[in-house]
Amino acid sequence: MSESAKLSFKGQDYEFPVITGTENESAIDIAKLRAASGLITLDPGYKNTGATTSAITFLDGEEGILRYRGYRIEDLAEKSTFLEVSYLLIYGELPTQAEYENFSKEITHHTLVHEDIKKILEGFPSNAHPMGVLSSLICALTAFYPDSLNPNRNKDEVNLSIVRLIAKMPTFAAWAYKNEMGHPVNYPDNSLDYCSNFLKMMFALPAEKYDVDPVVSSALDKLLILHADHEQNCSTSTVRIVGSSQASIYASISAGINAL
Repeated sequence: MSESAKLSFKGQDYEFPVITGTENESAIDIAKLRAASGLITLDPGYKNTGATTSAITFLDGEEGILRYRGYRIEDLAEKSTFLEVSYLLIYGELPTQAEYENFSKEITHHTLVHEDIKKILEGFPSNAHPMGVLSSLICALTAFYPDSLNPNRNKDEVNLSIVRLIAKMPTFAAWAYKNEMGHPVNYPDNSLDYCSNFLKMMFALPAEKYDVDPVVSSALDKLLILHADHEQNCSTSTVRIVGSSQASIYASISAGINAL
């Protein structure tokens, strides 16, 4: 028999099911609270509220535990790449070698951005905050890819939007930084891996040769793995709320960047 929790109010009792999460944590399902009792809950900061059920990430900051799809973050950081972990978070399983090669190839193919986006970048003053520039460039993708606005798209079209976003994010981030520095932007170098390409776009200068330090590239890869997902924090929750209105993935992620 499943467990339940009882609420007493004005002489009347209400029962609500208790559900168990993937890490054996318990939660009271109050989906029918208002309909049954007329009451709602007040939870400032959502400190005691689970916004959704999910098997993607488990985080316990007090105990120093972080798992993606059941995998320990320590193992993923040691044995996987950021793109492998991205695949795991999106599709639920670590990729096979063939799946990983295809995923990496797709992302590499979409690193370049439309040249007109550079005109948008040039409209920002050099003292503009890089996060504001980044969120604006990401949101602009909705205009360049209007098909992303269709809420009834098929799986392949949804995957294409995901791939485009992962592929173009380093380009936009680097360009936002270059704008702040007053430097000319660098275009992607698709002969490099994901993190090395990002570092080159960030720090290469036209006046001198730039070689990516493999130690720095490896460290960045691990940092991206560690920050790939953190449950329902402020920015993640913002993305879900905006996305629930059937806004495009680009507008939703842009909102999350602003919340961050």
